[in-house]
Amino acid sequence: MRWSQMHIPTLREDPADAGAPSHRLLVRAGYIRQLQAGHYSLLPLAVRVRAKVIEVIRQEMTRIGAQELLVPAMHPREIWERTGRIETMADVMFTFSDHRSGENVLAVTNEEVFTLLAHELSSHKQLPQAWYQFQTKFRDEPRPRAGLLRVREFTMKDSYTFDLDAAGLDAAFGRHRDAYLRIFERLDIPAIPVEASSGNMGGSDSTEFMCPSDAGEDMVAYCPACNYAANVEKATSRLDEVIDGPGLPAPERFATPGVRTIEDLAAGYDAPADRQIKTLVYVLDGKLTLVLMRGDHALNEQKLADATAAVELRPAHPDEIREALGALPGSLGAVGVTNLPVLADEALRGRRDMVTGANTDDVHLRGVDVDRDITVGAWADLREVRAGEPCVVCGQPLELVPAIEVGHIFKLGYKYTKAFGVTVLDASGERVHPIMGCYGIGVERAMAAVVECHRDERGIIWPVAVAPFTVVVTVAQSEDPESAKAGESVYEQLAAAGIEVIIDDRAERAGVKFRDAELTGIPFRVTVGKRGLADGTVEVTTRATGETVKVGLGDVVAHLRGALAP
Repeated sequence: MRWSQMHIPTLREDPADAGAPSHRLLVRAGYIRQLQAGHYSLLPLAVRVRAKVIEVIRQEMTRIGAQELLVPAMHPREIWERTGRIETMADVMFTFSDHRSGENVLAVTNEEVFTLLAHELSSHKQLPQAWYQFQTKFRDEPRPRAGLLRVREFTMKDSYTFDLDAAGLDAAFGRHRDAYLRIFERLDIPAIPVEASSGNMGGSDSTEFMCPSDAGEDMVAYCPACNYAANVEKATSRLDEVIDGPGLPAPERFATPGVRTIEDLAAGYDAPADRQIKTLVYVLDGKLTLVLMRGDHALNEQKLADATAAVELRPAHPDEIREALGALPGSLGAVGVTNLPVLADEALRGRRDMVTGANTDDVHLRGVDVDRDITVGAWADLREVRAGEPCVVCGQPLELVPAIEVGHIFKLGYKYTKAFGVTVLDASGERVHPIMGCYGIGVERAMAAVVECHRDERGIIWPVAVAPFTVVVTVAQSEDPESAKAGESVYEQLAAAGIEVIIDDRAERAGVKFRDAELTGIPFRVTVGKRGLADGTVEVTTRATGETVKVGLGDVVAHLRGALAP
C-alpha cells in the first residue's frame, strides 16, 4: 500500500471539540470523522484496525466452540413488548414505523432475536449451544461523548449461550470469562474483571471487564491487596462497628429552625452524620417510596433499581413530597409512616438512638430506634462505597478508579426462554426451558481503549496485533532516484515476507513524514535516506520506545522478523 494513494487526512492541530485522548488522536491521525453527535465514519486506517480487533475476537470465540451467525438489526416492536423491554429500554431505543405502518426498533441488543432462533432446538442432546455475531447496534445516547467511547451507532460482538441447567450456564460463563481475558490480553488492554449490576438485561451474575483510564465514565472499587474489584453500582465495603446508646423510650421532637442538610443538623444539634437517618423520596414505577440511608452515606441509584426491580425511577418532586408527608426535604422521616413503602439500607439495621426528620418543617426527632419506630418493608445494600473504606474481603483500603467498560458478560437465566416459550426435552422426556447467558464486547470502544492505553505526546502507539500496518517505509528524499529505488526495494521485500507494510512515497519533507508516522502509531518505521544508503544501511525505529538502529539494506526483513518474534 502507498501512502500517496491512501486517504489518511492527518491534522497538525488537535480538534477543538475533542476531549478524551483517544478522540483527539483518532481524529488527528486520520482514523475517524464525525457525521453528527455519536455517529462516526471510520476511514481506511480505522477499518484495518477494526478488522484486526474483530479477528482476535473471532479466533477466541471459535476457540471456545461458538458459532458465528448474523441476525437483522431491525426488529418488529412486538418481540420487545413480549419481554417488557420496550419500556425498560425506551430511553435509548430508536423506534419507527415502516411504509406499511409496521412498528419497528433498531437493535439495542439481541436477546429477543437469538431466543426466537432457539425455538428450533428441541432436545437436550442439541445443548449446549453458543452463538455469536458482529452487528451494528443503535442506542439513543442523550450525551454521546469522547469519540468512539460513547456513541449512538457502533459494532458489538454479542454472543448467547443456551444450556440445560445452571451448571451448564456456569461452565459457559466461565469459558467466556476466560476467552475475554485472552482477548483483552491480545489487544493489550489491561482489563480487570469486576462484579457488576445486570441492569435491564436481567438475570443474576454479571461481570464487567474494566480498563482503568481517566477517560472512563465508570468508577471501580478496587483493592490492591487482594484484587477485589466491583463497579460502584455493585461494590460494597466493610463498615466499622457502631455501638449505640440505649436511646429514649420513645422518639422526642425538637425544633430545628432553618436546618435543611445533614451538615446543618450535625453542626448545631449534637447529631453526627452517622447517627442520622436520611430520608429520600423516590417514585418507583409510579409509586412514592421512602428510601432510608445513614446520614453520611450516599445512595447508589442503580443499587436501588436492582433491589426493587423498578423500571422507572426518579426522585420525587417537592409538591409530591409535601402532599404525601406534610413537609419538605430537610425535615422528612419514616417514623409512623404506614401509607408508603419504606426501603432501608443495611447500614441502618438494628440502629438505636438515631435522629431523623419529624415530617414537620423545622422539626426533628431524637432517640429513634429503627426496629421499634419505623416499619421497614425491605432491606438492601443501597449505599455507594467511598475511597479508603475497608475492603469487604481483606479489610485493606479500597481505591476508586475511573475505568472504561470494554466487555460485559451476564447470566440471563430463564427470562427470555420463558417469555418466548422456548423448551427442549430433557433426559427424562420432560419439557424444560433452556437457561441463557449473554456476552458483549464493543469493537470500536475496544479500539479507543487501546489508544487510551498506548499513546504519547506524539500520537498513537498501536500494539502490533491491531496496528493498521506493521511497518512504514519512509523515503526521506522521494525526489532522489536512488532513495526512491531503495525504498521500493525494501517495501517489496517486506511485502513478499508477509509483513504488513505501507510506503510513504509522498513528495513531502522528511519531517512531515516522520511526524505522520508517529501520529498514526505504526509500530516500526524504516527510514531510507541518502546518508544511510551511502554506507548501505537504513534506520529502523521502534515507535513504542523511540529506539533507532542502523540495519544493512539486505537485513531489514530478518531484523524485523526478530523484532516481531514472540
